[in-house]
Amino acid sequence: MKLKTRLMGAIAGLTVLAGVAPAMAQDEITVGYFLEWPMPFEYAKQMGTYDKELGVKVNWVSFDTGTAMSAAMASGDVQISVSQGVPPFVVATSAGQDLQAIDVAVSYSDNDNCVVRSDLEIDKTNAGELAGKKVAVPLGTAAHYGFLKQMSHFGVDVGSMNVVDMAPAEGAAALAQGNVDMACGWGGALRRMLEHGNVLLTGAEKEEVGILVFDVTSSPASFVAENGDLVAKFVKVTADANAMWKSGEHKDEMLPVIAKDAGMDIADTEATMATFKFPSIEEQLSPKWFGGGAQEFMKGVAEVFVQAGSIDKAKDSYEENVNTGPLEAASRM
Repeated sequence: MKLKTRLMGAIAGLTVLAGVAPAMAQDEITVGYFLEWPMPFEYAKQMGTYDKELGVKVNWVSFDTGTAMSAAMASGDVQISVSQGVPPFVVATSAGQDLQAIDVAVSYSDNDNCVVRSDLEIDKTNAGELAGKKVAVPLGTAAHYGFLKQMSHFGVDVGSMNVVDMAPAEGAAALAQGNVDMACGWGGALRRMLEHGNVLLTGAEKEEVGILVFDVTSSPASFVAENGDLVAKFVKVTADANAMWKSGEHKDEMLPVIAKDAGMDIADTEATMATFKFPSIEEQLSPKWFGGGAQEFMKGVAEVFVQAGSIDKAKDSYEENVNTGPLEAASRM
């Protein structure tokens, strides 16, 4: 299957890189994030709060996909990735990369989806007509997982489809040009897709059929072990920014800064963030999330990928890939 060939190639690269991350003196770190994916941490990023509280220079680098984040962490170029999708995290850890999730970055069901080209007139009532169609999917991402689960829900054989690996921005352009029948993605790219098509299931409908969508902040296990205090401070600054945003009292101050950092206009930033949920530290440590729910969900994601032929096998458990230590330490700060 084309899907498997491309994804397994990426996994092989991660496996080779997993052991080569060099030890480094932490006078500075590099953190990965996404453009067009506005979050409260970007206010703290722009205000220099991370540098001040961590006591190191924080360099920031943007990525197009979570799989690229995994590769950068495997090579040692990036120490922490903010808002990495659970599917690319699971793909990397299933391949042997020793990554750990250190917080729940954001929960979102309406901001990650697949869009069918309008002129096909395909919706949830006749989704079976997608068999044989061409679809743009960023492999190994939350959008990929959602695509597989939706096709399974509608009884569409993915093997009958022409699945093309495209970053969301590329998929949006291909959909607009009529070069693909459906495209999957998130953020600004998803909004552009919706100008030319429709979703099959809303966020609420996806949750009803068991399609959760959330991202984690991830880091190599060795980095977390060697820099526990720094990582806890990073999580704390992020949590404080989230709380500041959720209070609703600082919106006018924060929104323009976040929008600029995300490379978006204010209206789109506000619309996007309205679909996001940022769990508190207490909530993240609850059974729904890092108290067991996230680990179970990771196992489920891995098994879906195995069934789809996208990865060879799932781990017996993903417990060791979730580290609650930073959150617990942050809660005491």
